[in-house]
Amino acid sequence: METYNNNENYRVRGFQFLPPIIKNLLIINVLFYLADMTLGARGIDLSRYLGLHYLSAVDFHWWQYITYMFMHGSFSHLFFNMFALWMFGNALENLWGSRRFLFYYMVTGVGAGLMQTLVVGLDVYFTYAAYPAAAVAQYVNHIVTIGASGAVFGILLAFGMCFPNMPIYLYFLFPIRAKWFVIIYGLLELVAGIGGTADGVAHFAHLGGMLFGIGLILYWRKHGSRIRE
Repeated sequence: METYNNNENYRVRGFQFLPPIIKNLLIINVLFYLADMTLGARGIDLSRYLGLHYLSAVDFHWWQYITYMFMHGSFSHLFFNMFALWMFGNALENLWGSRRFLFYYMVTGVGAGLMQTLVVGLDVYFTYAAYPAAAVAQYVNHIVTIGASGAVFGILLAFGMCFPNMPIYLYFLFPIRAKWFVIIYGLLELVAGIGGTADGVAHFAHLGGMLFGIGLILYWRKHGSRIRE
């Protein structure tokens, strides 16, 4: 991985500790979490409408590929995603500019959702093909994906590509270069996904965010970007 910078596509600006897109994403995610908690106490499951369902599920709607990114199942889920978004995303928004950063964030988030759909589809096809259609329909309708993790992994990937030698301190104890951190984390997600760990984590969605991220960055490096501030 190499640090990439030129005046046309990656303009370094005055650094902002909390740039506008990061700030607004933090606010929106917190508001969605509070709304989910408030409505949940009244018996309304917001994830049913905004969480990402499989394509053939009764509760599937196209907008879920966007809204699922703003839903979180617990405070710790929200906190760690938002902390990582700020930690790695603020440098990228300062480097790329707000519009390009938002475009990248949404592409990797939607890409993660598409990867999750593909994985669920393969699971249904190979595992539940012999089951009655009604049973399969009931099963897929209970599979709901929520969280900003896919987009956050895309942000992590971009940070590793744009700042490959930046030290990241694991548990505040010892440094590791960003490029190695990204590679190791990606391999761990791949192993966990292939191993089929029943931890409730959408590992392939994380990888999807990284794959769409690297594809978009490589495209920008070769063809540039028409997104302007």
